Amino acid sequence: RLNLMATRSRIGYVLSDDSIVSVYHHWDGYPEWLGVTLKEHYNEDERVRELIDGGNMSSCWSDTDDSGEKVDPHPEYYGGDEEAPRHFQTLSDLAEYDCGEEFLYLWFMNTWNCYAYKKTYDKEYNCIGTSLSPVIIPDS
Repeated sequence: RLNLMATRSRIGYVLSDDSIVSVYHHWDGYPEWLGVTLKEHYNEDERVRELIDGGNMSSCWSDTDDSGEKVDPHPEYYGGDEEAPRHFQTLSDLAEYDCGEEFLYLWFMNTWNCYAYKKTYDKEYNCIGTSLSPVIIPDS
């Protein structure tokens, strides 16, 4: 990878009761990569749910295996029970959950919506406030 820094994000889908099922996504979470990748490859309910139901992941679209060999693109999941998707009753509950994410992607009404996390911290670096701002996902 050229980018050695992670751009952490959270991706999820909105259920009919407006609750949210989401997972952590580690690499390349900026809209120009993750947003475009989600729009291009995960653009149907079934594909979105299958992706997110797999749990927390390093990347949703990896084209290398553990040895660095080229393979067909696939999600790279962490695995294990502690990596299962999280269910949040409200968007506020999700926004308060903090894994250092910079972006949130929500599948809602058959489209991806992107938001940038804006967090405020106290002197001890405890998060004391979070807000979400809409971000446009560019076209490929």
